[in-house]
Amino acid sequence: MPKKKLSHVGASGKPRMVDVSGKADTIREASAKGVVLMSAETLKLAAKPRRNGGAKGDVLTTAQLAGIMAAKRTHELVPLCHPLPLTGIEVELRPGKGAIEISATVRTTAKTGVEMEALTAVSVAALTVYDMLKAAQKDIRISDIRLVRKSGGKSGNYEGR
Repeated sequence: MPKKKLSHVGASGKPRMVDVSGKADTIREASAKGVVLMSAETLKLAAKPRRNGGAKGDVLTTAQLAGIMAAKRTHELVPLCHPLPLTGIEVELRPGKGAIEISATVRTTAKTGVEMEALTAVSVAALTVYDMLKAAQKDIRISDIRLVRKSGGKSGNYEGR
């Protein structure tokens, strides 16, 4: 098996931003997921914003917007990411049994992929859920943030779970 190389580490061993100037623009899409685990009582606070919304407002909608905004600013948060012209961002939060499941899908037509944007969207949406519910429960857990799918680009498609 050939030895893999890290694209963001140069020959000198120092970090570098990958030069994508020679690549063609192609349609790219990536999806990520994660989960925020909490008690049933805390979940009720998040799922029924009209009766229980606090000073910060509707938990799920606020977290959804935070995820969208974060995807757009990924290059400002992750040092070696390229700024990309995102053409679509979808963030969904679904309350389940003792958890809120978060998914994000990000699209672009560019020289590099949007995996980091999808992962950032899920991460910041999860952090927003935590921030908005921490007054009710301090031991909320953010878990299992992962890339579940990507398409486009030289490395081809990826399907996870």
